[in-house]
Amino acid sequence: AQADRDAAAAVIAAEAARIAALRPVPAQASAPLELPAAPALSLDDPASLWVVVNKARPLDGGSTYVPSDLVIVPVAHTFSPLLRQEASAAVVALFDAAQAEAGLTLASNSAYRAYSVQQRVYGSIVAASGQAYADTTSARPGHSEHQTGLSLDIGAVSGRCSLNACFAETAEGQWLAGNAWRFGFELRYPDGMEAVTGFNFEPWHYRYLGVDLATTLHESGVTTLEEHFGLAAAPDYR
Repeated sequence: AQADRDAAAAVIAAEAARIAALRPVPAQASAPLELPAAPALSLDDPASLWVVVNKARPLDGGSTYVPSDLVIVPVAHTFSPLLRQEASAAVVALFDAAQAEAGLTLASNSAYRAYSVQQRVYGSIVAASGQAYADTTSARPGHSEHQTGLSLDIGAVSGRCSLNACFAETAEGQWLAGNAWRFGFELRYPDGMEAVTGFNFEPWHYRYLGVDLATTLHESGVTTLEEHFGLAAAPDYR
């Protein structure tokens, strides 16, 4: 009986070996696809340096969001500017460099705006020029980069061409366009990109991103956050 069991086991083992030999050898696994790296910082968190706010991406928190680390920016200004602490330090360095390198004195025209302030700003433009025009020049409340505490409207201390497209032709505007990236800033609404950003050219509106991301944008030639992060264009509110 034992001999029969041993013989049967040997047959089963031999058949198993034969079947295994007939199986195809698995192909070598393909190398994993290289997917785009996820952003190092959140694009949605309003406290993130990389948060993207536009007509299609309202600021999370809406009317209640206030940055926790706002400080007064100690620079020349039209209205006393508040920014987040890291952005404030970068603005001071930027303004100091403009003075030291080019003899230019810059000034802040507008920085952090609370939701309620943006309501008044936007509402005043609507009242004066209509909503269609307002939507090309001012963000609706809850969609404004100014509420993040990371954006700044910069001008010349003389006030020449402040908040006008002609600022791009001034010495101050040209210096900023060529050097702001070194300090972590991006010109947020560049000329010719209205179909992506949703806003007219604003050569005075700079957004703080941190030196790493600002340098990446500068070196790549990409001019908008939407394009860099592969986000949909935001020409209109949704």
